[in-house]
Amino acid sequence: MNRRVSHLLLTLVLAMASAAAAQQPTPHPSPAKDPLTRHLFPPELIMRHQQDIGLAAEQRTAITKAIQDFQAKTIELQWRMEAETQKLGEMLSKPVADQAAVLQHLDQVLNVEREVKRAHIGLLVQIKNTLTAEQQARLNAARQ
Repeated sequence: MNRRVSHLLLTLVLAMASAAAAQQPTPHPSPAKDPLTRHLFPPELIMRHQQDIGLAAEQRTAITKAIQDFQAKTIELQWRMEAETQKLGEMLSKPVADQAAVLQHLDQVLNVEREVKRAHIGLLVQIKNTLTAEQQARLNAARQ
């Protein structure tokens, strides 16, 4: 399967997800109310404010290592995601798709996506735990 079919499939899945989300009556929480945004700190924010929060060299090293480990893990997951998405596209390219088989394989694709999201949240928690309470408060103030 070529890359165009993969992108078409991804676009189709995203369009369906967007349509489903549009039907939901409750909006997404604002960043101030979203616990992930409110309590976790993206690496870019820490890099931008490293002097303001007094980031120690050991903390920077620990955060850099955590990011490198995350990147190494997610590269493997991206390869798996691409392979599974290609298989799904092949299943859908037939004139008559086996709905049960497609949905079962979709579960495999979604499981890889879940692993990526889990690794990302794990990284952010590890980064948060590297920071002191005072540094976290300063980052929260800088975010405002």
